[in-house]
Amino acid sequence: MTLRFFCLLACQLLLVFACTQARAADVDITKAEIQATEEGYRLNTAFAFDLNHELQDAVQNGVKLHFTTEIEMTRPRWWWRDEKAVLARRTIGISYDVLTRQYIVAINGSVPQPFNTLDDALSLIRRPARWLIAPRDALKRGETYNVSLRMFMDRDFLSKPLQVNAINDSSWRLASNRKTFTYRAE
Repeated sequence: MTLRFFCLLACQLLLVFACTQARAADVDITKAEIQATEEGYRLNTAFAFDLNHELQDAVQNGVKLHFTTEIEMTRPRWWWRDEKAVLARRTIGISYDVLTRQYIVAINGSVPQPFNTLDDALSLIRRPARWLIAPRDALKRGETYNVSLRMFMDRDFLSKPLQVNAINDSSWRLASNRKTFTYRAE
């Protein structure tokens, strides 16, 4: 009887784990390509997502939301672990200014840009400018690299009380699945 109980418990745990892993992504990566330029390698991406009602209310009530894009490029090696050639991260923040009645989008280190509507502000996050992810000498010409890309709403930038709420509330989870592809360095 105890063996049957543990088998049933194990099956239920596997089912719960499978359901959490099979969760549909809220953000779709519709375009991801790397382009070689004179300055270095640039990432050209496009995302498809919408903010749910709770996140829209949060932005309009003064909560600044941050969206982080991570890219990792590794070169496979047969004799050792894969070499990590590029690991880059960029965060874009969106907020609402009640006095000017404008949405403000700021990419870390750049001048904030005002927009009149939420949809216009989100378009900058959905289709960001080509981002310089690595200098020209970071990759070896002719080598093939495995690229892993993902985008998510970064809850670490929220204030502590909101972080607790965001951990427990699924409407505060906005993320993409990892998109993987290969790139041959030019």
